Amino acid sequence: MYKEKLKFVIVGHVDHGKSTLIGRLFFDTNSLPAEKIAEIEKISKELGRDVEFAFMMDHLQEERDQGITIDTAQAFFHTDKRDYVIIDAPGHVEFTKNMITGASQAEAAVLIVDVAEGVREQTRRHAYLLSMLGIKQIAVVINKMDRVKFSKQRFEEVTDDVLKFCDSIGIKPMQILPISAKEGDNVATRSSHMDWHAGATFLEMLDKFTVPSKPADKPMRFPIQDVYKIGDKRILVGRVESGTICRGQDVVFLPSASRSKIQSIEQFMKPPLKSASAGESIGVTLENSLFVERGQIACAADSQPQITDSFKASLFWMSRQPMTADEKLLIKCATQEIAIKGCKIHRRIDSSSLEIIEEEAAELRNNEIAELTITTKAPIVVERFYDFPELGRFVAVRGHDIVAGGIITP
Repeated sequence: MYKEKLKFVIVGHVDHGKSTLIGRLFFDTNSLPAEKIAEIEKISKELGRDVEFAFMMDHLQEERDQGITIDTAQAFFHTDKRDYVIIDAPGHVEFTKNMITGASQAEAAVLIVDVAEGVREQTRRHAYLLSMLGIKQIAVVINKMDRVKFSKQRFEEVTDDVLKFCDSIGIKPMQILPISAKEGDNVATRSSHMDWHAGATFLEMLDKFTVPSKPADKPMRFPIQDVYKIGDKRILVGRVESGTICRGQDVVFLPSASRSKIQSIEQFMKPPLKSASAGESIGVTLENSLFVERGQIACAADSQPQITDSFKASLFWMSRQPMTADEKLLIKCATQEIAIKGCKIHRRIDSSSLEIIEEEAAELRNNEIAELTITTKAPIVVERFYDFPELGRFVAVRGHDIVAGGIITP
């Protein structure tokens, strides 16, 4: 029985080999059922190609036809050390929103680079987004080494470029590894074509990642997702994001500042609990009757987060229609939904080159980053992203569309 499980995302420029790497990995670890192998061989033959391991993840017909990954797919395998959940995120510029969705769920990341093409636009953009999302465990694989005849010199040239860029955005790769996903070199077994590489295989590299501990030792944060009325009980439901919530504990609900004690901790079809820790989805009842609704944050009375109507943030814009400084968007942070009154865009930044485009800007355009101050129409409960991720990241919504993702900065 495997006790540990780690989620990691593979990101990079379109066509640099993410899906092929995952398909090869599953094939080499015997994680594919026989019928899936037969399906891959059949589809590859129909398309007049050699066996395409990418079809393991590119399960949509449109993706097979176009050769790009559109959706964010997840798949499972294991090593002797632990279980893994692989998140395959899109590389194409049009699907950056999907990539962020995938990466935000990850505890570690692998940045993949085509050795022939080197660092490209989406390589830089995805690396920056990993940094912005606070993912600290990052490794780099230099793929398609077979296309350059397993050249050590070319590997070192691309490695230098990768390290220079990573250093500019504060990323320190744990390892940089040469592979050929298509041929299987250095994926599950060491390559006989690259005797000059004495480092780990891809699988060995994964086992060097650590599973982050749950934030149970932090102050308690319990965003209210919904309120159920069952019989004479009003049950506040949600997930404990940090700390531990206990029966009899004094709690305060923000931003209303109303107070009560936890009377019971409920789980569906199970006996009541004495306590619940970070990561557990529960319901609670209170000793006294309070009006509590979705979006309020329950926290320990002696350790409260910030309530504000103005905060600084880094934001990535994902809409073809520019954002204006006075635009009335909606912010979603944890279970909170608050309207934006306006914002001050201190800097517009190119997400590929990270060059400052404009200081004190009036608008923000597609795939640009902003350092800005946001003012909301009502108080919002926030934390610095690096202290409490769930109360430190948000999305901005225009109409029914998510148009931006951001993190709250000091």
